[in-house]
Amino acid sequence: MIDLHSHILPNIDDGSRSIEETFNLIKEAKEVGFEGVVLTSHYMENYYETDMPEREVWVKAIKENLKAKNIDIDLYLGNEIYLSENIIELLEKRKATTLNNTSYVLFELPLNIEPMNLYDIVYEMMQYKLVPILAHPERYSFVQKEPELVYDLIQKGVLMQANYGSIIGQYGEKAKIIVKKLFESNMIHFLGSDVHRQDTIYPKIPKILDEISEIIGEEKLNELTTKNPKLVLNNKRIDIDEPIPIELSLKEKFFIHFKK
Repeated sequence: MIDLHSHILPNIDDGSRSIEETFNLIKEAKEVGFEGVVLTSHYMENYYETDMPEREVWVKAIKENLKAKNIDIDLYLGNEIYLSENIIELLEKRKATTLNNTSYVLFELPLNIEPMNLYDIVYEMMQYKLVPILAHPERYSFVQKEPELVYDLIQKGVLMQANYGSIIGQYGEKAKIIVKKLFESNMIHFLGSDVHRQDTIYPKIPKILDEISEIIGEEKLNELTTKNPKLVLNNKRIDIDEPIPIELSLKEKFFIHFKK
């Protein structure tokens, strides 16, 4: 398995707070079956702005330390980039980075407000031959209210990465309802831990894998956890299943629209 979304680099963003915590997180990942982790620190203009060269130094040092300790796990550099009109410039200037220096870009949105320029920026990325991957669509309140947005974005070429913890309610009942619908509708293409702290999500991975497997089956689960992430890291094309429009029951609609 490859963890496509993590906040393991120390003192870069709101993730790992020390090199000790970084190594503990990497050990946790390995213990539950991850053979590789993509280090996707936040890049947010005027807030989290550690550039690519500095992060490369960290990755090199961590890899050397892991080798000395005989801990066999692959690390890859990436970013979770907060949506910006400057995203192409950030990538060209090596401030932010794609996943493992490929054409795949992991990006995130504001949690509660759909950006007016979302489609324009997606279109620009596609014009530059980039493949946008939206981080945790199930967590955005506007997606929860209008999940057809995910269907529309997929039709425009955006891929979707769900968080492992969503299916067990880590981000609330609304995210849990939506991520299950997304799984059932062929609208998730990758899984990521989005880990920030040790002893949080990684120890729960075995249970989560069982729950997701019950929804989509072992073969599809392997696609989301291993096959597709490996294609990303090798900059290969991913063939996706046709998404199915989501239909929420009246009870689900009521809960999502009116429950706090």
